[in-house]
Amino acid sequence: MPKQILKMTVNSRAVEVAVAPNKTLSNVLRDELNLTGTKIGCDMGTCGCCTVEVNGKARLGCLTLALECQGAKITTVEGLNQTTMHPLQRAFAECGGSQCGYCTAGFVMKSYCVLHENPNPTREQWKEELAGNLCRCTGFVKIYDAVERAANELREKAPVKPTPVEVK
Repeated sequence: MPKQILKMTVNSRAVEVAVAPNKTLSNVLRDELNLTGTKIGCDMGTCGCCTVEVNGKARLGCLTLALECQGAKITTVEGLNQTTMHPLQRAFAECGGSQCGYCTAGFVMKSYCVLHENPNPTREQWKEELAGNLCRCTGFVKIYDAVERAANELREKAPVKPTPVEVK
């Protein structure tokens, strides 16, 4: 298959790479861009290890053809800590939210995307949102503890929006 040029922004950096039409986003991130934080677990969309942000939404890299991302803005787990550790990453470490660590990047990225849409999810909402991500080591309780801690920290740091004043 002839390769095609793929242009996208990955972790705030413009990239251009020649890819075969059958290559997945996970494969391109790992093999072509050396961003190995994105894991390949099941390669069927059932484990969530390959979750990345594409144009503001969580996507499974193993089910996304790379060429579908032409012009897209992608964030991987490496893009979260360009200068300091992201609160989600720190909370996973402090709460014991990972053991072997293989699934952690997928959980962190899915949580990151969830928090963009809902900065205050309940534990039940976390369970529902993260249901597509699998972990064989932790039993999930420490994962939920970690994402709740990070969500609380991010809310505390969020700028307070002024209350609109009604003019009469």
